[in-house]
Amino acid sequence: MKKRSGVFSVSFSVGFATGLYGISFGALSEASGLDIWQTCALSLLMFSGGSQFAFIGVLGSGGLAALPTAIASAWLLGVRNGFYAVTMSSILGKLGWRKPVAAQLTIDESTAVALSRDSLEQRRGFWLTGGFVFLFWNAMTLLGAWFGESIGNPSDWGLDAAAAAAFVALVWPRLTESKLRFTAFLSIIFSAFISPYVAVGVPVLLSAVLAVIIWLIPVRRKP
Repeated sequence: MKKRSGVFSVSFSVGFATGLYGISFGALSEASGLDIWQTCALSLLMFSGGSQFAFIGVLGSGGLAALPTAIASAWLLGVRNGFYAVTMSSILGKLGWRKPVAAQLTIDESTAVALSRDSLEQRRGFWLTGGFVFLFWNAMTLLGAWFGESIGNPSDWGLDAAAAAAFVALVWPRLTESKLRFTAFLSIIFSAFISPYVAVGVPVLLSAVLAVIIWLIPVRRKP
């Protein structure tokens, strides 16, 4: 019973802490031009914090003209969930009708909690964490979008730059290797340099191409 309660408390804590970001997303999405229902639909259907922040960041800067780039940016950031699914498939086993639900709940947090537990608790950790994150993320998104309507001009509150800041805060702790940090730093410099000369959203895509090129270059290790 103690182990079960331990998994529950960890999953609840992770779900609540992650859900708090939903307030920022809701407010930023509304400030980017989406209404409450469009904002809530993004959280319900896309359900990937990094992808959602990237989407509204590009869309808010370039409007409907930047929609293809916004979709591409969100997709690039969401690809990682597919790799998580490969890892989790052997842990979750046969799912039957629950497979679409598991696919929706396969995110950073549910995968991390599941892999951090012993074999008897992994499935429970995945379902509990994914469920709590989904619940709190969507509830907080609605709250943020609701209050976002009374914020007024987003630039007065710094919300025009908050999407990028929130995204960096989500991604930076995961850059645990020196090569990852180098790639991120070089991409930031590159995108900042080309931004005045290309359309909105294009720096994101070109920086992604640059990151792939960097990772294809072999690194010589000292003998």
